[in-house]
Amino acid sequence: MATPDWRVDGQYIESCNCDYLCPCIYTNPQGAATHDHCYAMMVYRIDKGRCGDVQLDGLSFAFVIRSGKVMADGDWVFAAVVDEKANDAQRNALAMIASGEAGGTPGMIRDNLVSDFRGVEYKPISFTADGLQRIADIPGVFSFDIEGVASRNKSGDPYYIDNTSHPANTRLALARTKSLTVSGFGLDLTMDGEGNNGHYAPFSWTN
Repeated sequence: MATPDWRVDGQYIESCNCDYLCPCIYTNPQGAATHDHCYAMMVYRIDKGRCGDVQLDGLSFAFVIRSGKVMADGDWVFAAVVDEKANDAQRNALAMIASGEAGGTPGMIRDNLVSDFRGVEYKPISFTADGLQRIADIPGVFSFDIEGVASRNKSGDPYYIDNTSHPANTRLALARTKSLTVSGFGLDLTMDGEGNNGHYAPFSWTN
């Protein structure tokens, strides 16, 4: 059965355990992570989306990633979470998209970088944006609190890095993490007050 056409547009937020600024972001991503493994937690809030005739507006999905020292080497642990409030048709569509089965950017990740896919779970996903702050919470999976690093140009905007190689966007806001906890899919990590790396940006994906 052919995969239906799909498109999702919205906002993404991320925290990882690397020191700020994560070496992956400015090395395409060939640089060594701060620690032996890079843990990257990402939430994607869909403001406008569809898969075939199924509307996806207002729903979210998330990625759980653990790589080795160099992300570009692959061998990732990878899992996805789909918004629990989605109906059956929306769950099926989002599971296909987030897992990479429907192609697009998640499909590229799954096909080229993942060796250990740990499946899809359905959980409530909380995504909060307030000024420079971004908070994500998925009970039993992960939570994080990041804040954009404000520029001193008095615009109220954060610093950005541009023309980078990242699945969400080539232009990312730079942020520091206040807290990061990972407890799902067999992974365990807690970081509090260490100022590790974070990002946020708009995203737009299609197959």
